[in-house]
Amino acid sequence: MFTRRRVLILVAALAALAGTTLPVQAADIPAPGEIVMSPNIKHVTNVPKPEALADIHTDMAFQGHYAYVGNYSGFSIYDIRKPKRTSLVSSVVCPGGQMDVSVHGDLLFGSVDSSRNDDSCNSTSQPASVKESWEGVRIFDISDKAHPKYIKAVETNCGSHTHTLVPDRWGRNVYIYVSSYGPSDAFPDCTTPHDLISIIKVPLRDPSAASVIATPNLFPDGGYPGKQLPYPEGRSATTGCHDITAYPEKGIAAGACMGEGILLDIRDPERPRVTATVRDERNFAFWHSATFNNEGTKVIFTDELGGGGAATCNEAIGPERGANAYYDIVRGRLVFRSYFKISRHQDDSENCVAHNGSLIPVKGRDIMVQAWYQGGISVVDFTDSAHPEEIAYFERGPDNTAPALSGGFWSAYYYNGHIYGSDFNQGLDVLKINDWRTNRANGVKMRELNAQTQTSYPEHGHGHH
Repeated sequence: MFTRRRVLILVAALAALAGTTLPVQAADIPAPGEIVMSPNIKHVTNVPKPEALADIHTDMAFQGHYAYVGNYSGFSIYDIRKPKRTSLVSSVVCPGGQMDVSVHGDLLFGSVDSSRNDDSCNSTSQPASVKESWEGVRIFDISDKAHPKYIKAVETNCGSHTHTLVPDRWGRNVYIYVSSYGPSDAFPDCTTPHDLISIIKVPLRDPSAASVIATPNLFPDGGYPGKQLPYPEGRSATTGCHDITAYPEKGIAAGACMGEGILLDIRDPERPRVTATVRDERNFAFWHSATFNNEGTKVIFTDELGGGGAATCNEAIGPERGANAYYDIVRGRLVFRSYFKISRHQDDSENCVAHNGSLIPVKGRDIMVQAWYQGGISVVDFTDSAHPEEIAYFERGPDNTAPALSGGFWSAYYYNGHIYGSDFNQGLDVLKINDWRTNRANGVKMRELNAQTQTSYPEHGHGHH
């Protein structure tokens, strides 16, 4: 599988030495749907998308022996007790993009960033210019995995593109930081400027009493104004945030806010405070997501150049755009260290850019698994943040089951010994990495994983090898 690519590269190198050239680019792209991977990764299984959910798979969350996978048409629950036999437990049809999901106790939260005619699961699209339209966060009771129940909707300004859970210290409430953007003065509930996040407070004893308690303005100066230039030179203006990752036990959060990256003090979760801001006007088009290392001393920001619908993993765009950027936190400031982008060039029909990932819990090392849409899944060791290094990968050739530039992995997360990848069209993939740098993680057991709510991993989790 992975050898085909290697052999072709070798053949091309030998041909070059012989003074002739082969079209190495074309030869380097796997056939449509063909799997290529590094020798230290194994494809465990693929579970196709449920029939009930016609749209694309989105983000994921995990709890106990279950994986929760969002979809523009709703969400699904999978039994992952035996990863090799991962199976569908239930699907809930409840349209409204993106349905990014997170879980806490018996509750599942889903983000709706698509203007609907009401908050029900039977709703249809309706323009945001209509005052009565609804978008925001849906809350489901998932105590019965086979029959989740919809219990509450909370409307938020400009909807909810993504959201982040911040549980309080006493276990009484969970706060939801709602990220949204794209304001317009034609939208009554989403006017300009939109330099805020919405904070929903969910009392865990009575989740149906959930409500918006604050809309803090994170950018009182208006944030980065952006640069209106044609792709790929344009730079997004800041109008709210795209994604926030919280690390509640350390009292910090990192925001990827379209035109800039920010650090937040969240020790008082109802009053988050911006403590540092950073911009990259040379290479970053759209600050998309953020991940801390386990120590909370580094942040990886990603740049979603082309919005996830463009071919950016090619020679024309180069290695520094549509990439990860690694920052060290030095005396409270964000200090740039390096970029990382997958080096495998993708076909021009393949949307490919840095997207969602999570840490692999190895004490003393910083290792992250990450989705790159049709660039596949990549595992990067960034222990030395100035020299990040890819140590494993998995990808398919162009997805010809769907229109061009609309496939690949939305998210790739590590959970309790396996890597799970949520593919737009192909469903849920389960992978196993076997590498000396990551094998210690096999003994670490998490009870829950919401990638945007980081918890430090168990110190002593060396477990069984």
